[in-house]
Amino acid sequence: MQILTPHVYWAQRHGEIYLRVELSDAKVRGHPPTAPSSCFHPYGHGAKGENPYTFSLEFLEPVRPEISHKSTQRQVDIKIKKQEERWWDRLTLQEKKPLFLAPDFDRWLEESDAEMEIQTKEEEKLNKISVESRVRKDPYLGLKKGYLFMYNLVQFLGFSWIFVNMTVRLFILGQDSFYDTFHTTADMMYFCQMMAVLEVINPLLGLVRTGVFPALIQVAGRNVILFVIFGSLDDMQNKPVVFFVFYLWSTIEIFRYPFYMLACIGTDWPMLTWFRYNLWIPLYPLGVVAEAVAVIQSLPIFDETRLFSIPLPAGLGHSLSFSYTLQLYLVLMFLGLFINFRHLYKLRQRRYRLRKRKAH
Repeated sequence: MQILTPHVYWAQRHGEIYLRVELSDAKVRGHPPTAPSSCFHPYGHGAKGENPYTFSLEFLEPVRPEISHKSTQRQVDIKIKKQEERWWDRLTLQEKKPLFLAPDFDRWLEESDAEMEIQTKEEEKLNKISVESRVRKDPYLGLKKGYLFMYNLVQFLGFSWIFVNMTVRLFILGQDSFYDTFHTTADMMYFCQMMAVLEVINPLLGLVRTGVFPALIQVAGRNVILFVIFGSLDDMQNKPVVFFVFYLWSTIEIFRYPFYMLACIGTDWPMLTWFRYNLWIPLYPLGVVAEAVAVIQSLPIFDETRLFSIPLPAGLGHSLSFSYTLQLYLVLMFLGLFINFRHLYKLRQRRYRLRKRKAH
């Protein structure tokens, strides 16, 4: 049977030999080069069709027994390490090269070019080490992490108290608990929402890497509902909508704050992470709808009480009701929902993309 030999192209570096075999869809079987020679038996589609091919090379100097090869649709790439890192004058022991062997000009370098390549890599490595050594570690990193841990812990405890209190009262009193939610939980909600102002300050100070604008939208929006709508109108404090607003807020936060709290100490609890990046999808829009209902219910009360009305000149009337401002705020509220929803969705995509990379 005729022995078929494929076209083989070669190139070298100081420590490695590269062989490119012109066979498509090939599989390679090779004897480890125990001596300064190696025999390869690739099977694939070459110049003579789909057949077994074979070629052997007696290298100029000894090489290591480890051979790595990679087959593609067009060729087989083989990498062999030299026993001693030095430049060879030729590939084979015999001065006359085999007919099937030719230089791989895509990878070909002269000895001086290869030395320059090594020097460039060494310089890049030294530059990287130099840059990393110049980057000073933050001496206040521990203090910052401690502050963020305590902040998230306090907020988690506050919202947990609200959530548990409302849940227990709901089971005991049923729907009657809707009407006194504000009077039983408002003080703690005031405290938590005033503390939440720090979530706008923290990114401004560089303590956390997150956008200032999304945090500002959420904190300002909630504080308008809490302090302006509920806090200033006694008639709103007994309405069931207070229960739904407070319950939705606290449900989101009892998962968000412990997630950030554990992140400060480099801990990841998969179930908590799942809740953090998925629970907001139904709850955040529901929370905004509940806030919008609270605003709509307050409009006639502001018209009647004239609270926060804007005085007008005598020729234009007595005053401009604050309800007009709230109607404009309703539009801005749903615009803020869109902005924050997109922001949270991007955070979710980035998180799961990072986890997929780590898994691979």
